Amino acid sequence: MIDQQASLPSEPPEKTRIVILISGSGSNMTAIADEISRGSMDAEVSAVICNVPEAAGIQKARDRDLETQVIDHRNFTSREEFDLNLMRAIDDYSPDLIVLAGFMRILTPDFVRRYEGRMLNIHPSLLPAYQGLHTHQRALDAGDQKHGVTVHFVTEILDDGPNVIQAVVPVLDGDDATSLQKRVQLQEHIIYPIAVKWFVEGRLTMVGNTALMDGQPLPVTGVQLES
Repeated sequence: MIDQQASLPSEPPEKTRIVILISGSGSNMTAIADEISRGSMDAEVSAVICNVPEAAGIQKARDRDLETQVIDHRNFTSREEFDLNLMRAIDDYSPDLIVLAGFMRILTPDFVRRYEGRMLNIHPSLLPAYQGLHTHQRALDAGDQKHGVTVHFVTEILDDGPNVIQAVVPVLDGDDATSLQKRVQLQEHIIYPIAVKWFVEGRLTMVGNTALMDGQPLPVTGVQLES
């Protein structure tokens, strides 16, 4: 007797659903979306959500046929109200991963707790150095010989979640904040898709306040690459 059920074709596994949050040019968003479109990871960008209506990244997302939403934070009376509406919009897509790609908002604890362990951010410094803004100028003012960029999990403390991957960029004679930023940004577009791919493949997880790769704790720096 033939087992008809066993002969039926199996359903293909669902792709990892990603929601990307942006506030500006969307360069990291496009780096990730383009890598997905090339088929390097089994994922889909379910939506790109932006809090700045005039941001250039919105059109870049539309040019790639990605679904977009604009939720202007200026229309809300508090961070809490904005974050609540943002959570509702995100949850409509049932995402597996939230990617902050130049999303210039400080998130409330309730928001972070909702997506903890499945939310990544990129920060233009070698964290824990230079949390916050103006990182390139601060590195120059300190006379640093090395600077860089970090992808990390998001926790309730700003720019303090466990590091996943860093790219180290040398500070060159004659650098100013603009020239240094341009070289750092080139590395952003390399390491952010790598971190997303690791998550999609199930290799990258967060347990407690520790980032794990293949079940093993990563060093404090995360995986560190020399540019």
